Amino acid sequence: MTPWQPAYVGVGSNLEDPQAQVQRALQRLGALPQTRRVLTSPLYRSAPFGPVAQPDFVNAAAALLTGLTLEELFAQLRALEAALGRPAAHVHWGPRIIDLDLLAYGNERRSDPALTVPHPGIVERNFVLYPLADIAPELQLPGLGRVADLKTRVSASGLTPL
Repeated sequence: MTPWQPAYVGVGSNLEDPQAQVQRALQRLGALPQTRRVLTSPLYRSAPFGPVAQPDFVNAAAALLTGLTLEELFAQLRALEAALGRPAAHVHWGPRIIDLDLLAYGNERRSDPALTVPHPGIVERNFVLYPLADIAPELQLPGLGRVADLKTRVSASGLTPL
C-alpha cells in the first residue's frame, strides 16, 4: 500500500446547475477508494478562462489524504468526471458539467504528456489559487512556491465568493 499522501483537487462547473455539480463532486471525492476528503474551500463564481464564450463557473478546492498512487488517483478523478457526466471529448477551455484538476500530490513534481503536477495553470488562475489558499495557504507547491505568496500575484478580478 502507498503511504498516505496529501493531494489537492480543483473542482469547477458551468453547466446544469454548476453549484450543485460542484457540491456533488466534492461529496464524491471523499468516497474515492483509500481516500478521505479532509478540507473543502468555500465556493466561488468566476469568469470563464480562455477564448470560448460561455457562462460563469463555480469553483472550489478540496484537500484529500489518499493511499492511492499518483497514477491511481488521477485515473479515479477521470473516472469520477465521466460518472458525473463529463464527456470524453470536450472543447479545451470550453463549458463543462464538471472539471476535476489534480493540483498537487505530496511533494511530487512531474511533467509528462498525460499528467503534470503541480498543475501547470495554478500560478495564473485566481479561480484555483483563491480556493486553494482558503484551505492550504502554507502549502509549498514543488517548483512554484507557497500558495499564499502565489495568491498575492493574481488579481481577484472576476472572482466572487458565494
